[in-house]
Amino acid sequence: MNCIIVDDEPLAREAMKLLIEETNDLQLIGSFNNAATASDFMEQHGVDLVFLDIQMPGITGIEFARMISKRTLVIFTTAYTEYALDSYEVDAIDYLIKPVEQERFQKAVDKALSYHSLLLKEEKEAIETIVAAEYFFVKAERRYFKVNFSDILFIEGLKDYVIIQLNDQRIITRMSLKAIFDLLPKTTFLRVNKSYIVNTDHIESFDNNDIFIKSYEIAIGNSYRDDFFEGFVMRQRL
Repeated sequence: MNCIIVDDEPLAREAMKLLIEETNDLQLIGSFNNAATASDFMEQHGVDLVFLDIQMPGITGIEFARMISKRTLVIFTTAYTEYALDSYEVDAIDYLIKPVEQERFQKAVDKALSYHSLLLKEEKEAIETIVAAEYFFVKAERRYFKVNFSDILFIEGLKDYVIIQLNDQRIITRMSLKAIFDLLPKTTFLRVNKSYIVNTDHIESFDNNDIFIKSYEIAIGNSYRDDFFEGFVMRQRL
């Protein structure tokens, strides 16, 4: 399970980093001194767990926890016990008091790992096993809908849900954009910004900034532009 640290105190970040490095089940992929830079990072990368300080300048830990996806787990770290009640109001996995002891840290991590496993199971159950290379079944409105890959125009991520846009239908299901992208054939589907996956077979035109599929206009994200032009576009020219 990957994780990041968000804490305005350099010594606290270093102490947390050492604890994480001693845990085989965690991979540290980022460390930030404020919520704004952490938020920018999370827009481009999937984050499973955040070790989050509560009392920070600007956006507080409590405010930041309310902003992020429910699929991202939060363990609060603070020197102040009086914030414990607030942490549970935003569904934090645990609440660690600084300085954090290894045994207490591991207990919190074990809780996060257990809950993360439940989330993964929920995502797997939302999409049934792919029966053939041409379609899959997705759960929506208490039913399972057959979705042909070729019928998908694009998929939009919206917080904890994805919207599958077909020619004449929209299917909304509870799942992360990353989870559904992992199930799609990469020869056809391409992620073009933090919120959209497109079926390249349905691209009618594009310019430096946007992709056009029927009446839909989808922006090409800055961090995805190279993949689109060097991968998809150059491949089509060849």
